[in-house]
Parts: sequence; structure tokens; C-alpha cells
Amino acid sequence: MAFSMSFFISFILVSINSGYDHIFLSTWLKTWSQAFICAFFGAYFFPRVIQQMMRRINFVEKPPIIEKD
Repeated sequence: MAFSMSFFISFILVSINSGYDHIFLSTWLKTWSQAFICAFFGAYFFPRVIQQMMRRINFVEKPPIIEKD
């Protein structure tokens, strides 16, 4: 997931910002490698941190409302 998302987003952003010129490929590969490192660590660590935060939250359901006739 980190590979495909960083690949796609970096390609789109580099093509929008610098266009397709003679240095596009080198610029895009440099940007993609940096984006992949960030995306990989984000995809690896963020779910763990969020899971730990969710364990600390006590979810309480509201009692059902019983209607009297």
C-alpha cells in the first residue's frame, strides 16, 4: 500500500509542479524514494499508535429507550 500510494501521488505532484521536461524522471525518482520512506514508516507505526489510543477509550453504549404505552 505504501509503495503504490507513494508511487502514484509523487508522480502526479511532480508532473503538476515541474511538468514533463528533461529532468522529470530524476526528480520524480528522488521524490518517490523520499515519499516511500515516509509512507512506509507511517503505514507501519500509525496503526499501532492509533490502536493503543483506542484501547484507552472506554466506549459506552446508551441504554435503549423503552417506550411505555
